[in-house]
Amino acid sequence: MKFTINDFYKRYPTDDVCLYKIFKARYGQVKICPQCQKETKFNRIKDRKCYCCQFCGFQLHPVAHTIFHKSETSLKNWFYALYLFSTSKNGVSAKELERQLGVTYKCAWRIAKQIRLLFEQNKDVLSGIVEVDESYVGGKGKNNKRGRGSEHKTPVFGMVERKGIVKAKVIGDTKRKTVMPIIRDHIQIGTQIISDEYLPYHSLPKEGYKHEMVNHGSKEYVRGNIYTNTIEGFWSQLKRSIHGTYHAVSPKYLQLYVDEFSYRYNHRSSFEPLFSLLLSRVVQQSV
Repeated sequence: MKFTINDFYKRYPTDDVCLYKIFKARYGQVKICPQCQKETKFNRIKDRKCYCCQFCGFQLHPVAHTIFHKSETSLKNWFYALYLFSTSKNGVSAKELERQLGVTYKCAWRIAKQIRLLFEQNKDVLSGIVEVDESYVGGKGKNNKRGRGSEHKTPVFGMVERKGIVKAKVIGDTKRKTVMPIIRDHIQIGTQIISDEYLPYHSLPKEGYKHEMVNHGSKEYVRGNIYTNTIEGFWSQLKRSIHGTYHAVSPKYLQLYVDEFSYRYNHRSSFEPLFSLLLSRVVQQSV
């Protein structure tokens, strides 16, 4: 379902409307006051982001413990920032938010960081046919070679279920003792795993997995149904977006960006607009 900028402005014209949206999403049709236990209505308190019971004055704070908590930025700006993240395929930089929202760079950076927390990967287990691979993210330079053994680059390990979801994790190294626990945690035992010829993957059958591989070193990339093109396509999109939109990402925050692009990939076919999914996550993480 398309959710255009015109749809956004119609649905969320003011801060009050945005606050009411969060209130309804978080508390639903609350009719009984948690404090006085009377059937009541909760009315908006003017100039405050809360609602109170009409009898005892008990207050409900919709934005408490959410990404909007203790922020002086208008809710409409927050919602618009969410909209930008939901409609962009290549991510949104803090500089872009600074220009679009008319806020300081420090404020824009904080908004972007808080929104990226919503993209945290879930604990779904992969099955079927799963491709695994590792990639290296970092700056370009004359002495910075590509692939394994790259200096000053951060390794990221990825797993993608054919016609399904992707999971990716920033790791310290690509040794067997590092990647194998991740595979066991996120891929169902007995699943067919496809990889390249990298040595740590040779022990996958001992771990209870069916294993096939393509030998990239011998220029073999596809052998019937055996290939790693799906995960490599994800890496390509991730790197293009980082280099094109952000230019460089600190290893400290790289996982946030990896989560963001994993979430977009995993909801690429979602009927519900990504904006609505992110708003629902705001409420879920507030509980």
